[in-house]
Amino acid sequence: MTETAPSPEAVIELPAPQTAGSQSVESAIAARRSRREFQSGPIELGDVSQLLWAAQGETDADGHRAAPSAGATYPLEVFCLVARDGVPELDAGIYRYRPASHSLVQVGSEPVQTELRAASYDQAWVEEAPVALLIAGVEERTAREYGARAGELYVPMEAGHVGENIHLQVESLGLATVSVGGFEDTAVADVMGFEDERPLAIYPIGQRAD
Repeated sequence: MTETAPSPEAVIELPAPQTAGSQSVESAIAARRSRREFQSGPIELGDVSQLLWAAQGETDADGHRAAPSAGATYPLEVFCLVARDGVPELDAGIYRYRPASHSLVQVGSEPVQTELRAASYDQAWVEEAPVALLIAGVEERTAREYGARAGELYVPMEAGHVGENIHLQVESLGLATVSVGGFEDTAVADVMGFEDERPLAIYPIGQRAD
């Protein structure tokens, strides 16, 4: 996906993330489960902010992020896919997360949940969730330092680090998610309008049903 310069109104400043919560890391690990059913209802913008920060947010003034990266090359891009009425403060569509400014920029003005479900072998929860986070990788960022090892191991491994952060943050917020890796890469890339990015994982997120 080639990002064009957004108009000022297309940039959404996110609420500041919280760095202290009511649930310990240990209890979140113990309670974490993959959940594929969601109650109806939107996700609050504050929760979206927290989830994006947990995935790729910057954690110090030097630009280090919430998940480790080989050589601090940071090949991952995080996209927030918002369904209609999925987040009260956001229009439906595709948003790219900007870690440095902790903000979103809208790069697509139509919801893509139906098309993404079809590209994901008809996994219903991809379409049913009000929000999904899609993790994509730009492998050449890491390949400049590590060659073929980047695509073979380091970039997918980094996506796994991000995925666990998402799962634990979802747990601490009382929400539900499941890791989706079953999809046709080319079809997902077409839905998203990717040019350089490789889709790696999708995390549908909604209100917990249990």
